Amino acid sequence: MSKQIIKLSDNAAIRIKEIMSNAEKNSVGVRVGVKSGGCAGMSYILEYAKEIQPNDEIIEDKGVKVLIDAGAIIYLLGTEMDYKKDQFSSSFVFKNPNETERCGCGESFKI
Repeated sequence: MSKQIIKLSDNAAIRIKEIMSNAEKNSVGVRVGVKSGGCAGMSYILEYAKEIQPNDEIIEDKGVKVLIDAGAIIYLLGTEMDYKKDQFSSSFVFKNPNETERCGCGESFKI
């Protein structure tokens, strides 16, 4: 079996289950991708997936389904997706070994 592109922490899996329980009925999972933008050049995107695209990579881990956008696979190899919550904010956090730089606010990165 090939190595998973991303791994989910327990917290991330729990949060995705919560998100999907509130999603529209036609959502099939959560899609992770990357886009150009932000101070360091690229940022992560997370959205409901209404359908599985032919080139999506499907990760089923800890009882949740995450779709990886085909264009993002090369940027996400070996990444751990976590979910952090503190007094003032909550967000998904990507621990990506491919990053060479991250902006100060943590919203964008460079490979």
